[in-house]
Amino acid sequence: MPNKTIYVSDEDLPLFQRAQELAGGTLSAAISMALRRFVEVEEGRRQGFDEIVVRVGPGLGRKQRFLGLLLGQWERSANSGTESFSVYRSPSEKFVVHIERSEAHQNVSPGAEKWNTGWRAWVGDWSANQTWVRTPAESSLHVAATLDELRAILPAELYEHVVRVADQPPIEDLDI
Repeated sequence: MPNKTIYVSDEDLPLFQRAQELAGGTLSAAISMALRRFVEVEEGRRQGFDEIVVRVGPGLGRKQRFLGLLLGQWERSANSGTESFSVYRSPSEKFVVHIERSEAHQNVSPGAEKWNTGWRAWVGDWSANQTWVRTPAESSLHVAATLDELRAILPAELYEHVVRVADQPPIEDLDI
């Protein structure tokens, strides 16, 4: 294996030592991991893709990261909560869908149907005997390889929009 010499300034030496510790003891592994990630992100940016970070799971969930190009977003609100869909195209031409649903609440008390008709129906019904069901906020990430697979995941309006824009290139070079 060829040797490469890297000159490190005295001020950067603690950074290199910490990277070596985090990589399991070899500086070569740390540098290779960092360069691999750098090349992936920069090549994606040059092709028109951005680094996307989303939260997935219940509540705050965990973060997931990928390269993508936003194709469209769609949101809906209801009495019980909101939901939001974001659709991205990845460098491998797959479709990535991030779905966020807010905390949902539903009145299940006797006469609860009035609560779904608007605030005017609530007037005069301020009983302390109310029963609610709460569902925590959640978000999810779905990957579809084709537009047909995407149809099953998206609301019809957003799907139609994505079909219209899906074949557009991320970057169009103009000769002007």
